[in-house]
Amino acid sequence: MRKCAKFEEYIPGKSVEEIRERLGLEKVVKLASNENPYGTSPKAIEVLKSFEDLHRYPNPEYRALREKLSEYTGWETERIVVGAGIDGILETVFKILIDEGDEVLIPIPTFQYYRILARLHCAREILVSRGEDFKIPENIFEFLNEKTKLIIVPFPNNPTGNVEKKRLIEELVNSTRAIVFIDEAYIEFSDEKLEIDSDNLIVARTMSKAFGLANLRVGYARLPRWLLKFYRSASTPFPVSTLAERCSIAALEDLEWMKSCVEKIKKERERLFNELKKLVNPFPSQANFIFFKARKGLAEDLLMRGVIIRDCQSFGVEGYRVTVGKPDENDFFLEKLRELT
Repeated sequence: MRKCAKFEEYIPGKSVEEIRERLGLEKVVKLASNENPYGTSPKAIEVLKSFEDLHRYPNPEYRALREKLSEYTGWETERIVVGAGIDGILETVFKILIDEGDEVLIPIPTFQYYRILARLHCAREILVSRGEDFKIPENIFEFLNEKTKLIIVPFPNNPTGNVEKKRLIEELVNSTRAIVFIDEAYIEFSDEKLEIDSDNLIVARTMSKAFGLANLRVGYARLPRWLLKFYRSASTPFPVSTLAERCSIAALEDLEWMKSCVEKIKKERERLFNELKKLVNPFPSQANFIFFKARKGLAEDLLMRGVIIRDCQSFGVEGYRVTVGKPDENDFFLEKLRELT
């Protein structure tokens, strides 16, 4: 075992099957993993049903998918890479960049896998505490130095759902030689968008959330040109299956489905937020979930009543994250929450 590495297991949200079996409940609603409750495009489902080449390796260029992603994002095809979710892309970036003792700057609270990767790669974590509104503080520049190798900025942030000031991110990119990694997993749900580019900027997105392909694990990113050859050398061979590639292409060819899902989720997000204000302390969100503060033990009490939400202690904050589900799922959650408040 590497002596410098620190091992910490990522703990995912509980599954519906697990809770049904453990508690003997007939109805269980999962609102813990920020999935698209409406599923993926019917066109992607048709691809899934007709796929037969499970015995063949994928084409490692993923050219067709990268071209379709270029149409969707406006990014240059040649600068797009794909990986096993944003997690897989970030793992490759860590492999390329991080030597023992390098500093990785992470504003907290946030997605815990960033810290897990830093510890595995023997990096020094520089944790910058967010303000009361969970935005990155203006004094973040004081934490930059010659040892800063990587800065991770979720936009929107998970689990709090907020976005950052565009000016601050632009200044951050321009004030350092470190790689700034923008995690835009939830960007389709946000009214705010970033439109910046730089030789030290990576922007990563996913097909898991708005496009409803979480089980296929497809992430993608725009890299600086100089980093591409290093990324290809360090990336896992065949990180995305041909099935996942073709389903992603089909989903990208049916943007109306994705957009209709996003609109329904945003409408429910507003309704859920207004109802939560009557019961707990929710925070405004630009993602497909809402973070709220309430008494300790609430997640476990809701679990006993068939509602799975996420306790955010592992993210570094006291509070809870609830995914915006379908109207009936949100109603069931609110009904059980009212019983407990």
